[in-house]
Amino acid sequence: MPIYRVRLFATLRDLAGREALDLTLPADATVGQLRAALAALPGLQPYAESAVIAVNHAFTTDDTPLTPNDEIAAFPPVSGG
Repeated sequence: MPIYRVRLFATLRDLAGREALDLTLPADATVGQLRAALAALPGLQPYAESAVIAVNHAFTTDDTPLTPNDEIAAFPPVSGG
């Protein structure tokens, strides 16, 4: 199974204690599967469902397909005021 590198930003980076994670996912993985893998990690579970996921500099939906060469980034949810 391929490894997908996910860069973490802001609160997600702080909670994980690192700037990036390598996740092993199926070859035909989607953003939804990546989100589920993030939710399985200690500390990230409360944020995984609402995290904003970008693939190759574009925001995505859970059905967006992934490839191991994609540039994947995860951001905590943002609220304005």
